[in-house]
Amino acid sequence: MERLPKDRRETLSDSLRQAAEALSQPRDLLALVRDYLGIGRRRRSEPVADRAGLRRFLETRASFVAQTSLYGYLRTRAGMRYPELFHDDRFVASINVAKWQVWLACLSDLSVYSGGLMVRDAPGTAEDVGRLMRDVVTEIFESTGTPPDAGPAFATGRDEVMARLASCDWLSITDDHAAFTESPQALVRWAPIIDEMKRLDAPIVLNSVRFRWQEVRRDLRQSLDTAALRRA
Repeated sequence: MERLPKDRRETLSDSLRQAAEALSQPRDLLALVRDYLGIGRRRRSEPVADRAGLRRFLETRASFVAQTSLYGYLRTRAGMRYPELFHDDRFVASINVAKWQVWLACLSDLSVYSGGLMVRDAPGTAEDVGRLMRDVVTEIFESTGTPPDAGPAFATGRDEVMARLASCDWLSITDDHAAFTESPQALVRWAPIIDEMKRLDAPIVLNSVRFRWQEVRRDLRQSLDTAALRRA
């Protein structure tokens, strides 16, 4: 797959450098991510009425939940030592791997939920919706390519996302948290925290990730125009 264009990589690098500077202040990081993605504001989100809008929604919201969930968990566990951890190259490498794995899981969950919501809006379109979701997620993966810091498991995770979409029973997807099964588990699995602590933290962490999806689900309900998407 093609890598991101140079100008987009440079823009992404600048954004990540800003985020790194904000890591010691979680409120600043949250404000930065929200401002960058354009969510959490009082104004209505842009309509999801065509493929480009759907793709942007999936990309930005999956990134938002992945980053805030991962960095928030690390900050909570590390406490005052949190900024020091980013001077450890091995730890930073582990964070990068975790970041991409949690992003894959978030994209998987949100894609399933979005497709299910479209089918609920327009019964009888399950096959078309499934095709649309696979095409849009394929476009996202083609644009993202294989990030050099994502680790060897990235390709497998990407294939698992596509396999889930291919086998999804869209008519069974409910308008609640039931579709969001992969992202909570991915955070517990991939966060670079010792296993004993993760076992203790798991119930709280799982609920925390599910809670982060509530605003995203509300935004999609308000922004989704299934009829326009079908015509696009």
